[in-house]
Amino acid sequence: MSKIDIKLSGVGGQGILSIATVIGQAATSAGLQLKQAEVHGMSQRGGDVQSDLRLSTDEIFSDQIPLGKADLIISMEPMEALRYLPYLHSEGWIITSSKPFINIPNYPDETALMAELGARSRVIRLDIEALASELKTPKSANMILLGMAAPYIDILSADQLRSAIRAVFAKKGEAVVEANLSAFDAGFSAFHD
Repeated sequence: MSKIDIKLSGVGGQGILSIATVIGQAATSAGLQLKQAEVHGMSQRGGDVQSDLRLSTDEIFSDQIPLGKADLIISMEPMEALRYLPYLHSEGWIITSSKPFINIPNYPDETALMAELGARSRVIRLDIEALASELKTPKSANMILLGMAAPYIDILSADQLRSAIRAVFAKKGEAVVEANLSAFDAGFSAFHD
């Protein structure tokens, strides 16, 4: 049996649901079992959003990831990554943007936040917004993050995720597909040449 439990988190408007859609499309095309918990939090722009994504070669009985069982936290926002640490398996990875999205008055101190992330051994972080801006694709920071996470989603290949990006964004035209593929590849190659 092969399986992976992924906790997705971020802030409304950052594209967490697009990441979930791409992974779901790739999993479905690969013939995997898939369960996705309904999104919790406020999905409007600025509210916290999280989703559980469970993929397996065998049947999955629950759509919720139990505490301590997530293999990956993929987060568009560092504070949101830390919020879900209780769900992370001891050998699990955090893949996150290093740039805070300060949307609340009592946002934690950025230095302390980065120190807490830095104290963990299995963290990959990158200023995905800056890279998206550099690529002139500011709306595709989420696909950069997915590219960074791709090697850790070992039940799916990078090519399966690329095909899913193509399928998910096809209705928006070739330019949008190419922008999202470029963003995915930039995230992938940032750590995995």
